[in-house]
Amino acid sequence: MSLTVTDATVIYPDGDSTVTALDNASFSVQAGQMGAIVGESGSGKSTLLAVSAGLTVPNSGLVDVAGHRIDGKDDKERTAIRRDHIGIIFQNPGLISSLKVRDQLLMTDHIRGLRGKKLRERAGRADELLERVGLGNMGDRRISQLSGGQRQRVGVARALMGSPELLLADEPTSALDGASSRAVIALLRELVTEMNVACAVVTHDRTLLSEFDTVAEVSDGVVRQSDSHLVSA
Repeated sequence: MSLTVTDATVIYPDGDSTVTALDNASFSVQAGQMGAIVGESGSGKSTLLAVSAGLTVPNSGLVDVAGHRIDGKDDKERTAIRRDHIGIIFQNPGLISSLKVRDQLLMTDHIRGLRGKKLRERAGRADELLERVGLGNMGDRRISQLSGGQRQRVGVARALMGSPELLLADEPTSALDGASSRAVIALLRELVTEMNVACAVVTHDRTLLSEFDTVAEVSDGVVRQSDSHLVSA
């Protein structure tokens, strides 16, 4: 497994009471597979993704990413695991308008601490990934010159710069039309298979569930996971 969440409980304070965002939740995705996380607003699906990324520490339970336990680690250790083993695709790619497309990817290496010649040598890696996501001739373009679907593809390529074992995506198609949504999910499917990474995607679009291997239904913090063919759209 590249991601295993076991019996995770997350409790938030809410005035004089508490809210249980995750209730003894378990979820897993293997390398080479895609898992969907679905549920109503406020169901706990975003909390499950945050726990998987090490952004939220569960009150109890275990979280393992590519053989690395991230529950119970301090902030610095969890950040290092996230940097070295996890790629995150955001709902809004959050691209920097002043940077060209290629530099959006290289910025992740800059954050990892690469400088000077080492960073310049990574331009080839950036161009390879842009080619792979269908943007091979757009490395020198400005973000303003890209469509919404193309921007999301840049976000996918950026998440892969560090060769992660796990990809996590938070509503990556919510701002796209139907055709662009299907294209992004199809691209993720190809990359997950080709690169043998695990991928978990929070989505509201149940018409896409047939593209996933497994589906986690989240309701009131309770997670029920099953094979995608057992879930009706």
